[in-house]
Amino acid sequence: METLDAIRHDWSLDEIAEIHELPLPDLLFRAQTIHRAHHDPLQVQGCALLSVKTGGCAEDCAYCPQSSRYDTGLGRGRLISVEDTLAAAESARDQGATRFCMGAAWRSAPRGAQFERVLEMVRGVRALGLEACCTLGMLSAEQAVALADAGLTAYNHNLDTSPEYYGAIITTRTYADRLETLGFVRDAGVTVCCGGIIGMGEVLADRLGLLQQLAAQSPHPESVPINVLVPVAGTPLGDTPPIDPLELVRVIATARILMPASIVRLSAGRLALSDEAQALCLLAGASSIFIGDKLLTTGNPEAERDRELLDRLGMRLRTEPLTVI
Repeated sequence: METLDAIRHDWSLDEIAEIHELPLPDLLFRAQTIHRAHHDPLQVQGCALLSVKTGGCAEDCAYCPQSSRYDTGLGRGRLISVEDTLAAAESARDQGATRFCMGAAWRSAPRGAQFERVLEMVRGVRALGLEACCTLGMLSAEQAVALADAGLTAYNHNLDTSPEYYGAIITTRTYADRLETLGFVRDAGVTVCCGGIIGMGEVLADRLGLLQQLAAQSPHPESVPINVLVPVAGTPLGDTPPIDPLELVRVIATARILMPASIVRLSAGRLALSDEAQALCLLAGASSIFIGDKLLTTGNPEAERDRELLDRLGMRLRTEPLTVI
């Protein structure tokens, strides 16, 4: 007989819809039960995300202020120094982060000196006792191996939305391109960080389709960031109205049920959430937050506010990385 928290990769859309549409008390109870079977319900991992190369990206992602195709007032930056990156990582560690993520606005990770600098960043972050995550765009198999050899903990490469809605959000990279990079990352022995964004004008079927794509991966992504669109003026989605926070709670709870052992990360869009909405997200099975005042180029709650909220909830930031350093 299948247990409630069995690891599966064959969820049908009808099954996912049935879970997502449960009465909220039942959905939260089921998600919390599974969460407690796989995670400490009182601990939250703190992560920090630094933009190491900002703007000038050739992609046309409709949500992204870093695209060179949109006038968002964001300039094109160069890859920052290893020293500045490690200073930011050390500061993040002091604020309670145990994972440090480095993001670069590239369509594909470059070869040569810039990539070698990123490898040096990864080695330095690991030397600080932190998990190291990168999001650099598409990778070759050789680049994935090089990142693994440098000690990279995880590689972030989101699917964003369902295959059916994907073309309305981005045309410069295919779904298959994204899945290929994820395959290279897994083959290199690096864990996968892969999630998506809700609130981009998609319908419910697209959210369910995204969750199906994530849960179909084998193994499940170690890390599943759930982002809420942060509308940025100048992008095609700049005027998109906000979603009901309970929609986010339902997506997080459903992700927790579909992928019991994964770390579900409450990611972009948190600045617009009330403390009560964030508490519900944590109750639904989110076990990680991003700390620091920015996520790449968009706002994020300050670390002290996060600590105060966790204190009020009787929860705490995890003091040790989730992976062996």
